[in-house]
Parts: sequence; C-alpha cells; structure tokens
Amino acid sequence: MSKSKTKPNGLPIINEFAAGIDIGSRFHVVAVGSDLCDEPVRTFQAFTSDLLRMADWLIEIGIQTVAMESTGVYWVAAYEVLESRGINVILANAREARAVPGRKSDVSDAQWLQRLHACGLLRASFRPGREIAALRAYLRSRERHLDYAASHIQHMQKALTFMNLQLQHVISDITGVTGMQIIRAIVAGEHNPDVLAAMRDVRCKATIETVRAALVGNYQPEHVFALKQALALYDFYQQCVAECDIQIEQVVAALNATRQIPETPLPKARHRTKQPNDVNFDVRSAMYQLAGTDLTQIHGIGPFLALRLIAECGTDLSRWKTAKHFTSWLTLSPGCKISGGKVLSAHTRKTSNRVTVALRLAAVTVGRTNTALGAFYRRLAARIGNAKAVTATARKIAILFYNAMRFGINYNDPGADYYEQQYRDRVIKQLHRRAAQFGLILQPQNSLLDECVS
Repeated sequence: MSKSKTKPNGLPIINEFAAGIDIGSRFHVVAVGSDLCDEPVRTFQAFTSDLLRMADWLIEIGIQTVAMESTGVYWVAAYEVLESRGINVILANAREARAVPGRKSDVSDAQWLQRLHACGLLRASFRPGREIAALRAYLRSRERHLDYAASHIQHMQKALTFMNLQLQHVISDITGVTGMQIIRAIVAGEHNPDVLAAMRDVRCKATIETVRAALVGNYQPEHVFALKQALALYDFYQQCVAECDIQIEQVVAALNATRQIPETPLPKARHRTKQPNDVNFDVRSAMYQLAGTDLTQIHGIGPFLALRLIAECGTDLSRWKTAKHFTSWLTLSPGCKISGGKVLSAHTRKTSNRVTVALRLAAVTVGRTNTALGAFYRRLAARIGNAKAVTATARKIAILFYNAMRFGINYNDPGADYYEQQYRDRVIKQLHRRAAQFGLILQPQNSLLDECVS
C-alpha cells in the first residue's frame, strides 16, 4: 500500500484583511490578498488626492491593517492619511522586513510586506500619539535652529579673527552680554577700543585693559560686512527658537490640561543654574505635572532633557513590557548573535536614536559627579574602558526613567560612598565563598595582627 503524499501547509494567516505598501518618493505600490479583489497590486501616485483614493480603495475591499516600511520621510503622509481613515497602520523596520535576495522590484516588495503582515511576522515600530508627535516635531525644529545658529557663531568668530580682534580669547562666550554688546556696536560702526571696552559687563572676568587690547584691530569693510551678515543670521535663528518655545509651551499646556497637579509639592531643584539654550518657560513644573514625578531628581536628567525624553518616548511607557524591552529598543542592551549554541557577538547595535544619544551624553556628565551613578561609571571605566562604561551608565539612567514614568518610582541617590561600600561588601562575600570552596577561611587583617602580637 503506497503512502499518501500530503501537501505541506503554508504559514497560518493571522491578519486576513492585511495590505502591504512599498513606499516611494513619487509613487506607492499597494498589495492586498489575491482573494480580495481581481487586481491585488495597484500603484498610486504620491499626490494627496491619490493617497485619499488609495485609502478609499483599501476601505472598499475591507482592509483593516496596513504594513509599510520606514523609507525616509515619504511614509509620513501616507501613514497619517490611512490612520485618519481608521486603518491600523504598521510601520515596519526595514531591517526586520528584508525580502529574499534575488529578484527585487517595487511589486515584489509590496507583496512580500503583505505576506509577512498577513502571517503576523511584522512588529510595529514605535509611533507616539498625535500631541506627543507634535511636541517632538517642535523640539526637533528647535534643535536644528540651534545648530544653524551655532554655525553662524563660528562665522562671527572667523570675521573677528580676520580683523585681528581677539575678543573670543578674553571672554568665555561671545554670545554673552559683553560679547553681543561689543559685536553690535562694531556692526553699527563703532571701532574705538576705549568705547567698546567700556561696554564690558561687570561679571566679565577679564579686566577692561585686557578687553581694550583685544579690540584694537584692522577694521576692513569686507570683514565688517561678513560680521554683520553672520550676526543677522544668528539673530534670525534665535527668533525662530523663541517661536518654537511658544509652540512647545502651548503643546505642553494642552497635554497638562487633563492632568491634575500632584498633591506632593515639587521638590527643591538640585541645580539653580540655567543652561544657555533652555526653553523660555518653567519646564520643570510642567514636566512634574505631566509625568507625575520629578524626573530631575535622577542624576543626569535636567528639565530640558526630561522634556526631550517625553517628547521622544511619550508619557505611556507601557508599550514596552519591561525595562529590558525599553533598553533593548534604545540599543543599550548587549546584542545576541548565536549560532550552533555559540555566542558570535554581544556588541550593542549602532543607532541614531535621539534618546540614546541624549542618555549617553548624560552618562558622561554623571561620570564626573560624586553620586552612586558616578561611582558606577568610574568603576566600570577603570575595568572595561570608557566606551562600555558610558553604555552601561546610560542603560541605568534609562531604567530609572522607565520606572519613574511607568510606576512613579521616586529616585533617591544613596551617594558614592554607599555604592562603594556596597561593592566592597559584595566582593568580600564572593571571596569568602571562593575560599570556602577550597577549604580555607578568610580573616580580617586586624585579627591576624592581634594573634601575632599575642
């Protein structure tokens, strides 16, 4: 009796009414299940009218969820149009949705995405809500304006150098009170070093004689003109930053409109100094109401960094099941490349995540403080190097931020001495355990000296 040949079953269909979109700059290719319509693959132009027509077609055939790759910024318009029409949109990471090598086209990519999504093999990338997305957009625009303004500060310094004005060497910041008063006077036509030196602010550490000597220069018209244009562009971007601050304050106020002010008063600030590029409103109080806890009590997180973290991650961190999932998303956890039971690599992946970059900078700053996190950083830096110490400390700060946002846990720093004592006790406990394995007993040095004397 011959054995019956059974046809192998394919992957089970999880999302029956699923579609896949290959995003392009000029057109988008949409693929749906072959049993849903006669023409399962269609191409739509990137114009708004075509996006609306694409959404109407998907709704007409009963599509409930759509998967697309995060291609540049071209996906944003299609994502928002489909989301506004009630379709569940999955933004897939291109690294996780790689097609089979070989024949590659827009049609095959769309069909491959549709197949993966129908079988439930795609994970959605993190996408914040509408209000958080708006806050994030305003903050990113503000950061770009500050970068542009910084480049024009360099242009002002270059123009001053051409005129042999050593102003940037006698004052700490040419964009401070003293520097801006002198630069504006030079642009206005004042070149007398005595008059310019008299504009020195009383808080300036350099003496008036030093400032006067630095302002004796060669005022050529072309260099003054370059200084004038650089100053105008710097002022323009500072105005743009101020406009962004207004929008940020309005968005944060809208987010706090439905939130109650915590009953516990805001703790005392650890630092009273204000950073030069801070936003022009009380960020710390607004973040305390928005988060429900004072994030600035975590060492390394200031008011502006707390605002950036919330703008990038949102206020609902339950989208990450545990702190380990959160740090893995930030690529602050070790990698896991295993083949044949052997770990090939445990290096953390490279990333351009803005939250990760900000946390790494915070870790470097914390490493110079007399805190428990600072002691942790210095111990790891001495043992495995600064690079890995930065990653490990940034991961600790990320976990503290996650616990504070999701569970409302307040952070109390035990101090560097407590951390070092805890580390010493842990090492001694390990030594006692290893000595017991070899049948030995460890004794403190003082007790040995007493036995020798007796």
